Amino acid sequence: MIPKKVNPFFRFLSKNFKRLERFIFLLKTFLTPRQFIYFSCVLVGISSALAVIILKAFAHSVYQFSQYLDGFLHLPYSNSILPIIGIVLTVFVVHKFLDGSIQKGTSHIMYAVAKNGGVLPKKQLYSQIITSSLTVGLGGSAGLESPITVTGAAFGSNYAQNYRLSYKDRTLLLACGVAAGIAAAFNAPIAGVLFAIEVVLAEISITAFIPIMISAATGALISTIVLDEDILISFKSVQNFDYHNIHFYVILGLLSGLLSIYYARYFRKIEHYFAKSKMGNYKKALFGAGILAVLIFLFPTLFGEGYASIKTIADNTPEKILDNTLLNGFKDNKWLLLAFVGATMMVKVFATGLTLGSGGNGGNFAPSLFVGSYLGFVLAYFVNLTGLSKLPVTNFTLVGMAGILSGLFHAPLTAIFLIAEITSGYELMVPLMIVSSVSYAISKRFEPFSFDIKHLADKGEVFTDNKDKNILTTLELSKLLQTDYESVSIADDLNELVEKIQKSEQYVFPVLNENEALEGLIYLDNVRKYIFSPFKIKYTSIQEVMQQPKEIVFYDETMETVMEKFDSSGLTVLPVLKNGKFIGLINKQFVLVKYRKKLKEMIIE
Repeated sequence: MIPKKVNPFFRFLSKNFKRLERFIFLLKTFLTPRQFIYFSCVLVGISSALAVIILKAFAHSVYQFSQYLDGFLHLPYSNSILPIIGIVLTVFVVHKFLDGSIQKGTSHIMYAVAKNGGVLPKKQLYSQIITSSLTVGLGGSAGLESPITVTGAAFGSNYAQNYRLSYKDRTLLLACGVAAGIAAAFNAPIAGVLFAIEVVLAEISITAFIPIMISAATGALISTIVLDEDILISFKSVQNFDYHNIHFYVILGLLSGLLSIYYARYFRKIEHYFAKSKMGNYKKALFGAGILAVLIFLFPTLFGEGYASIKTIADNTPEKILDNTLLNGFKDNKWLLLAFVGATMMVKVFATGLTLGSGGNGGNFAPSLFVGSYLGFVLAYFVNLTGLSKLPVTNFTLVGMAGILSGLFHAPLTAIFLIAEITSGYELMVPLMIVSSVSYAISKRFEPFSFDIKHLADKGEVFTDNKDKNILTTLELSKLLQTDYESVSIADDLNELVEKIQKSEQYVFPVLNENEALEGLIYLDNVRKYIFSPFKIKYTSIQEVMQQPKEIVFYDETMETVMEKFDSSGLTVLPVLKNGKFIGLINKQFVLVKYRKKLKEMIIE
């Protein structure tokens, strides 16, 4: 219950919010639909940027506090304790105030676009900010970008719902929120636009770029004005690209692709383990967070997002990585430093998996940049130590980030331009293109779908790069089913069939038994030679003219599978069964009509 002293403040906010809402409704009547979208995308961009500011400022403050404690205690005790507190508090908030569940990861945005008409629940407006602030802000080894994109998408979706916009506009504003979130988090508007297009939207026209660009630019501008430069990740000490190192960048691309596969598969295993665990929510949180605490004690840079450590190794001061670790006294041992960074890189997936699997909230965007930067550093540092060549460690550290991001999320353009923007230049464009494309190609070969959406893509519940499949994903079998059909009993004779043929325009008749189970199908073409002969009608049974169906559609199958069955059978009508009983027919021509209609709806303009 809100204290009486606070009530006037909340009443003031509520009153002014309603005034703003009435003003926007009034404005909508004076503006053209396109003008209203331009106005709306600015508001969505501002909302997403504010969410970024809250999350980033809180996480940065807690990180500075933990570093102060580390410097005071000279041991990473605080880094080990704070994540346990954060994950337990997250679980408490979820079960006490958020109905016991919270959607994690960008996969839920894609599911909303593909299966839910671009609608996201209202609780996503605040739940992601609160829970990820507790988890990542207090040291959970995950990223804030995924909660940021979900929050931005929720702003766009709920804004569109509130002002009664169409599916196209709702999806467009959802993408605007995602673009603004990424743009604000990295001060990288181009990367924000590309992420929204590569990851969220399946079909888009050129005109849809403009609202997304406006939102991204708005988010980046507000973030730049409000947030301090040390909170936003950026790099200045980039060296010029040397084409003599091209083969090492190819190697980095190969390693990035393989490491992306390693990360994706082990993360899913950890996630699956916790999902199947029968432990209670708090026991699970303490168990996972306890192991995470041990990892952070051994590898302190696993604490939080890890961007500070990326800056450390990119600034050519990697020995600082060993500060407040058990190896603090061995900073001069370069081989030991290399082994420590490599080990940290390999266990990052376990730290992130434990953070999210045990009940924390966050994403894998920041961990992918963390792992990529460490991989680039390890390769360049190793080559330099062995004397094989003299590689620019900073460049390889930055380009490695693009390699893992491209391999994990299957978003090479986002990876390329994100690193280009946070380095304030395009000196690394060629190596970025090489590493991102090689990594993407290898990852795509062994992992057809982005690891964040694989579990949904396998069930046909999100859009992929297969455009036909995307449209079929939006079609529901239950809404395409023909249930007003004439059927024939297995005990009937042809006289009854002839009567039904005369009354109906059907050319396929299902034959059912007394339990409503399908016995076979009768095709009109196959009985024409009987219906004009009274003798044949009298002495021919239903069993003699019916045929077994070449293919049967089951109620829980995807529309992609249904279309494959149409193609393999060569038929235009197939029977549909549910729990062994016949429930209707599905017509290929009717499906294609719905397909064409949905195709027009899905092209975002």
